[in-house]
Order: sequence, then C-alpha cells, then structure tokens
Amino acid sequence: MDVERLRREAETPTLAGPGDLDAVVDDLSDSFAGDRMFEWFLRSDSRRDAGRRRFFDELLRVVGRDKMRIDRPAHGGAAAVWLPFEAVGPVPLIEELRLAPMILAATGLSRVGRLLALQNALESRHPKRPPHAYLWFLGVRREAQGRGIGSCLLRVACRRLDAARMPAYLETQNERNVALYRRHGFEVTSEFHARRDSPPMWTMWREARPLEGTA
Repeated sequence: MDVERLRREAETPTLAGPGDLDAVVDDLSDSFAGDRMFEWFLRSDSRRDAGRRRFFDELLRVVGRDKMRIDRPAHGGAAAVWLPFEAVGPVPLIEELRLAPMILAATGLSRVGRLLALQNALESRHPKRPPHAYLWFLGVRREAQGRGIGSCLLRVACRRLDAARMPAYLETQNERNVALYRRHGFEVTSEFHARRDSPPMWTMWREARPLEGTA
C-alpha cells in the first residue's frame, strides 16, 4: 500500500458508489480488526474475521442502504461513513429479521447478548434533536493508521458540515481517538459502559463553526 498516496487522496476524498461497497467493507473490516469493542462482542473462534466482514457488509447494505454517505480516498484504504440523524433509531422488524443471521454469525450464541446490549446503549444515548450528521464509522486500514488519513477525511467532512451549518455526533470506543476528534471540534458528552464487563465508550458532539470570512 502506498500510504503517502493514500494520505494525499484523503485530502480530496471521493464519494463511494455501489460499485465501491465491497472495497469499503474490506477496508472497514481490516480497520477494526483488534479493536477492543469488536474483540468484546465478536465470536472468539476461527470464524471471527469472516464474522466481522459480514457484520460490516450487511450493516452497510441493509441498514445504510440509500441513506449513507461514504467518503474515501480514490484508491480506497480508508472510509468515513455518515448517516443523517433521521436514519438513526430502532431497526424496522423486517430489517431485524434480515440481520439476525448476520448477528449470530458475528457473535456466536455466547456473545449475542453483548452486541444487543451495545446496540441498546447506543440507541438510548443518541440525541434526537437538533438535526445533525452522524459519523457511523471512520476506519483506516491498519498498515496506514497513525499517518493523518483519518484526520484528512474528518477535515473535509467538517468543512462540508460547517457550510451547511450542520452539527455532528459520533461514538468512539478508542480513548486515543477522543483527542483526535477534539482537534476537529468534537467534545465529549458522555462516557459509559454498555455492560459492566464491556470496554468504555465516549459520545461526542460538534457544533457547526462559522466558515472563514463569515460572521
């Protein structure tokens, strides 16, 4: 992977289309391999990697379909997945039924309760007002992490949101990323555990900022 090219392309990301979805899923699955929250709720056997990939594939195709915006470098390697606030909330029953096999494939029977507890904790804390953009996932392939690629994607998105006077919201399970998001104007609104045995998570909010040269 040409990490420098990836960083340059992240400064002017492209909008992913349906034909890019497989590559986006691969990038996100690699990005979150070893993530402590995913380690907590994913199955612990040899099918973990396949379960994680299927998790992202079906979330993006079923839940995110026709709703999400995906910013990515032209040649892939990273992705920022955004949802409008009105797309967030309880999943319709028909979608829950479609997702049930994926959830079991990702968690196994012994850990399905962990993922459901996480889902409930996230839904209960997500603000219903005011209208905002939701950073659903931000991932960079492991070999390119720590090179400012995620920051580039965030910077572009925040400029777009500021132009639209739109606030933003996210959750993160990585304490190191709290400082990253703060540099882009997000502030912590809560710290919580989905269950007593789960890793901590942080919710963060960003108010839209005036564009340079405007009052």
